[in-house]
Amino acid sequence: MANPIPSRWRKPVLHVAFFIASIYLYALLMEVWGGFSARLLYLQWPEVILVLYFYGLIYSLLKPSAWRPWLAGVPIFLVYLVHDIFYLVYGKVFRFINVAEVPELLQILPPASAVLLVIGFLTPLGIILARIDYHRPWRILLALLPLVMVVTLIKATPTAFATGFKSVAHEIVKYSDGKSVESNGRLAMLLFREAEREGTLAMIKPYLNRPGFDKAFAGEVAGIRPYLQPRNVHLIVLESFLDPRLFRDLKLSGDPVHPDFAALFGDKLGLSVSPVFGGATSQAEFEVLCGVPAMERLSSVEFNTFTGAEAHCLPGLLAELGYRAIASNAYKPNFFNTQPAYKGMGFAEQQFPVEFFTLEPTYLKFGDPGDEEYLFDGELFPQNLDLVRRHLEEHPDQPLFNYMLTIYGHTPHNLNEDKRPIVIKSESNNPDDQIERVVNQFYYRTQAIARYVKELIALDPNSLIVLVSDHVPPLQFGPITYKALAYMDNQEGAYFYNRLAIIEQGKPVAYDPMRHFDLPKLILNNLTQGHYCATGDCEYLVKTKPPLDSYFDKYLALMAHASE
Repeated sequence: MANPIPSRWRKPVLHVAFFIASIYLYALLMEVWGGFSARLLYLQWPEVILVLYFYGLIYSLLKPSAWRPWLAGVPIFLVYLVHDIFYLVYGKVFRFINVAEVPELLQILPPASAVLLVIGFLTPLGIILARIDYHRPWRILLALLPLVMVVTLIKATPTAFATGFKSVAHEIVKYSDGKSVESNGRLAMLLFREAEREGTLAMIKPYLNRPGFDKAFAGEVAGIRPYLQPRNVHLIVLESFLDPRLFRDLKLSGDPVHPDFAALFGDKLGLSVSPVFGGATSQAEFEVLCGVPAMERLSSVEFNTFTGAEAHCLPGLLAELGYRAIASNAYKPNFFNTQPAYKGMGFAEQQFPVEFFTLEPTYLKFGDPGDEEYLFDGELFPQNLDLVRRHLEEHPDQPLFNYMLTIYGHTPHNLNEDKRPIVIKSESNNPDDQIERVVNQFYYRTQAIARYVKELIALDPNSLIVLVSDHVPPLQFGPITYKALAYMDNQEGAYFYNRLAIIEQGKPVAYDPMRHFDLPKLILNNLTQGHYCATGDCEYLVKTKPPLDSYFDKYLALMAHASE
């Protein structure tokens, strides 16, 4: 049977096939080393198109030689390698804007390493530039035309480009930049994130006024300072902390609240409305730390637009007032672009478990949670108590802002029944098999929280302690389960309501339901003995809340500077 491929195309086709196979093997190798998963490569057809185009582009520009098919693939492998090194070392997905960090990187590297890095990348690129056939300019221009068109679209119509990409992409995962890359590919997401950034810049340009923004922030700090009565603030955001008692139609074999927790808080628990249901923890963090609604006007996840530029959120404000602001996150730093976001919000210190974070010394250890997958609160809290204890000993005159994000309770709510056996049975006729596990997790978590808060009060009796759930978990059937079991009596927006617990100077205090973005004002009002709200609007103190759109200008101003 005759070969259907013309003879002059056989070698190029073989070269392309070999190159694609090499890319696939490379991806598998990176996965073994802890990089992006290669499980969804077969769905990345936009990535395949881009890879083939760039390979064909470089191949067509090079002079014929035995090295031509090998050299054509080098730039693509280098771009992939940059992505993977960045992800493995920094826990973040590489974006075009990160190129601006290269000079800083070269400064902090040892001279020998910096030289090797430059040589390692510039040498192959120099060889390729030397091998381009410059005698055929029209071929070069024609080959570059698709790339020029894509760049023009990203720059001229970024929103349209991003919308079009979403319509053909596999899945843009809100909670993880890394998983979005695994679903769509490195090059494809590189272009999409750049389009998203360009769209953001176009929208917020009128709000970008750094001198005015800094001046307003300085005025707020100056207005608070005379009335500040410094006390340590412990703000804990609890992953999926679902109170089963808020289900009207859920019948249980016993009380899901541990007796220690019930004795500590009694009827002094409150409620706070989260911007999200079932996931996207960073949206809740954004509101809790920055004091504005997570409107998703610039990106589906606000954290993704932060670059590390000062955004003047609560941690930065407290730092200006002399506080030591520390963020402790019980999971991986690459989720939700967390590190630049925390930096932009004003955290001078960031702590992640040592298993996922090797850049700086950290007090956190994740250990081996086994089947439960996530670090149990009762093993996390003692580590944080040690941090507080050391701070009180080493910095007795400096107030502390101790922010912590937990991870236990995350879907799918696995239980290690050797350590935490089932003590509460679900007696409701409901097919959602996650309910019983959530109920028992709540029982053990309330025990751990009670122990933590009691020890915190003993250590730091004058402090303000705030615990709030980021969002309720999706469970097995999402809103269907919540409606079937009448969560919050199925009132409007019921499953956005989350538990809120506040301890003011050793005593639990309950407020009327509020929103997550009200918490910074509550904290500042507490630290100024009510003066902060006496001179400004504190919506958490009023029954009728203003509409979210009334915060739009403040939101865009904050995001304009957060994304600089």
